[in-house]
Amino acid sequence: QVQLVESGGGLVQAGGSLRLSCVASGSIFSRYAMNWYRQAPGKQRELVATIASGGITNYVDSVKGRFAISRDNAENTVYLQMNNLKPEDTAVYYCNARHNIVDMNYWGKGTLVTVSS
Repeated sequence: QVQLVESGGGLVQAGGSLRLSCVASGSIFSRYAMNWYRQAPGKQRELVATIASGGITNYVDSVKGRFAISRDNAENTVYLQMNNLKPEDTAVYYCNARHNIVDMNYWGKGTLVTVSS
């Protein structure tokens, strides 16, 4: 069982920056790929960024060059640095942990990011 707690959301003007954090507990963090998803009002949840156990990252096209995902396995934490934020980035951002081998998948409760124009 993995517990995930996100923080760092808030209200920011367009062009601003925020850094989201997700602290994991309850299992061996390094055995999980870590992901950030987001869900905007009236839209489906979408995968924003992924970081594998070994550090390989991947991003949805709409955030490439603006967002950066990183992880600190010693601190059981994954980050999402968001720069040059746009109103369309407004959403609830969710942290997700997916085990590398077995079918185990965990979610945090989300943190709201609001970008004003």
